[in-house]
Amino acid sequence: MRRIEMKNRLITVILISVALAGGGNTFGQESSGELNAIQTVVPFLTIAPDSRAGAMGDAGVATSPDVYSMHWNPAKLAFIDGRAGVGISYSPWLRNLVPDINIAYLSGYYRIDEKQVLSGSLLYSSLGDVDFTDIYGNLERTFTPNEWSFDVGYSRLFTDNLSGGIAFRMIYSNLTGGSYSGGVATKPGISVAADISLYHHNDITLFTKDSELAFGLNFSNIGSKMSYSDAQTSDFIPMNMRLGTALTVNLDLYNKITLTADVNKLLVPTPPYYDISTPDSIIAGKDPNVSVPLAIFQSFYDAPEGFKEELREFTLSFGAEYLYNNQFALRAGYFHENETKGNRKYFTAGAGFKLSGFTVDFSYLMPTVQNHPLARTLRFSLAFDISSLRKTGTTTL
Repeated sequence: MRRIEMKNRLITVILISVALAGGGNTFGQESSGELNAIQTVVPFLTIAPDSRAGAMGDAGVATSPDVYSMHWNPAKLAFIDGRAGVGISYSPWLRNLVPDINIAYLSGYYRIDEKQVLSGSLLYSSLGDVDFTDIYGNLERTFTPNEWSFDVGYSRLFTDNLSGGIAFRMIYSNLTGGSYSGGVATKPGISVAADISLYHHNDITLFTKDSELAFGLNFSNIGSKMSYSDAQTSDFIPMNMRLGTALTVNLDLYNKITLTADVNKLLVPTPPYYDISTPDSIIAGKDPNVSVPLAIFQSFYDAPEGFKEELREFTLSFGAEYLYNNQFALRAGYFHENETKGNRKYFTAGAGFKLSGFTVDFSYLMPTVQNHPLARTLRFSLAFDISSLRKTGTTTL
């Protein structure tokens, strides 16, 4: 167990954010530049929930649709094969430090007709048992902080090659269980958000090979700020823009390969530089205490060091997938984040197997510059094509 002396709501949020996101260069080496990582609450919303995308450098906005598309790009589900499906995934978190932090994900979809698909998902994060003590170190109680989000989505075909999707999200974060901090009662953080996404794919010929080129765009977690106390200022949730492309080449009847790349940017204000002698005086950058709509636009031009710092805020994901006979897959990828914005850099690898409507995927993460929370951790995901299972059952009977 971990003993945490709660002094104020900000300390709690920072501790949990560090444990989940590994951002702010906390686990990494010192940077030669000015550290200015963007901080948000509920960073668990940005964690890759499935092993397929997790094995491809956390790239997934433009890859072929699957049951986990709800997280990466709801619009992809309009092109998914099958009438209905369910997916389950599990990720142990910070396994090398503590044994009881984990993230679980449940998702599913149902096809209404040829053009429309309904979907839903539940993401749950348990932060393990935490001992709350008083200022003298006496145990007051043990509490298990937890966070979850529940999504409902709708996807629709616009043309034979273009689809759109929208998702609504309820977010709940209970980090303190109502404990008092500095004489002020804390409360669970609650927010509502939405995703808006597009997906386009087109058949092409590349070096005489039948191929497919796809593009995806997802604005996710666009929603209200969150507060853990009536006496504290609300904080931004991780509003994000994800843009990517994927190229799939059919090498022959049984073999195909996919190359994909994603670009991400948090649509959240960058912390400005303040005057040391006058803490409330901003000497570079913009005031971060703005409304959600203004924050989205301001996030593209508010970095204290100007355009060069704005470019550092883009993270890059690269992935590759080899698929044999649509049944066996090998995957690899790389994720890059600038050292002044979190310094997450890691390679990923994984594999997948599919048989009679049942799919299992594995992923493994290898950090290059820091001890990532998922380092040397094997993650797995399960997926079930309900329509295929029904057909198999009918044939057997």
